[in-house]
Amino acid sequence: MKATIEQALGSAIRRRRMALGYSQETFADEIGMHRTYYSAIERGEKNLQLNTLRRVCEGLGVSAWQLMREAEGE
Repeated sequence: MKATIEQALGSAIRRRRMALGYSQETFADEIGMHRTYYSAIERGEKNLQLNTLRRVCEGLGVSAWQLMREAEGE
């Protein structure tokens, strides 16, 4: 079964966060987001608004374009 775009994007975000050595809680705090909401993003349960995607990307040090390309490779 193919992952939804939300799931693929969440997986790409999780990989980037883990590569930076952040826990979910620490990263969520870093970008000013509640941990449970951020966790739902990584699980692909949230359809990200552009402003939220921008906050996550800025925290990860990656462009939205790069993150979407990674998600496409799922």
